[in-house]
Amino acid sequence: QVQLVESGGGLAQPGGSLRLSCAASGFIFSVYTMNWYRQAPGKQREWVARFTSDGRTYYPDSVKGRFTITRDNTKKMVYLQMDNLKPEDTAVYYCNGWPGMRQPGPDKFLSWGQGTQVTVSS
Repeated sequence: QVQLVESGGGLAQPGGSLRLSCAASGFIFSVYTMNWYRQAPGKQREWVARFTSDGRTYYPDSVKGRFTITRDNTKKMVYLQMDNLKPEDTAVYYCNGWPGMRQPGPDKFLSWGQGTQVTVSS
């Protein structure tokens, strides 16, 4: 039922840009707060962007000013524009979310997609 399909990753140079896409289906996308997460090998999953169901965006300091999350409720898509990429941005990137404004719990997510690999290297 629930599907989250990430795409758009690839290899970028430090200082370069990538635009990630997440195609959602199987749930009422417009009422969901959507997020981007990333996970590098051997590291914990890290939250990197949020677009709430009432239209607000949030970012951690590690990506603030470099990443921009957007969404298109008609297309049921969420995007992550990544600019001024750094090697530490290298990870598999995932999208996920929850209905409304408040996360139901720390481990309550939709089924995870396959993610998309982002590699930032010279």
